[in-house]
Amino acid sequence: MDRYSKVGKLVRDRIPQIIREDGAEPVIYTAAPEEYRDRLRDKLGEEVAEFLEADDESAPEELADVLEVVRALAADLGIDANQLEKIREAKAGERGGFAERIVWTGSR
Repeated sequence: MDRYSKVGKLVRDRIPQIIREDGAEPVIYTAAPEEYRDRLRDKLGEEVAEFLEADDESAPEELADVLEVVRALAADLGIDANQLEKIREAKAGERGGFAERIVWTGSR
């Protein structure tokens, strides 16, 4: 899927500053819009994998990372957090959520 160099990865906005504060000079560039979207999708997979591997103690922080990437993807699609929540609410109203823990095993 990734047509761009596998060198580097999308990082949070403050990471270059943090690297500088640690005494190093980061080598960075700003992704073009198409690359940015592709790298956000890659980042979502990375963050979901980290969440799936997390224990109960670190899971909330990893889930927050997933949410940050989801919000960035929504913004890239022109959808703000409120619009995204309205879409989620509409879908939940139509199809339900997951609170009842229902597992489907097929139909007769």
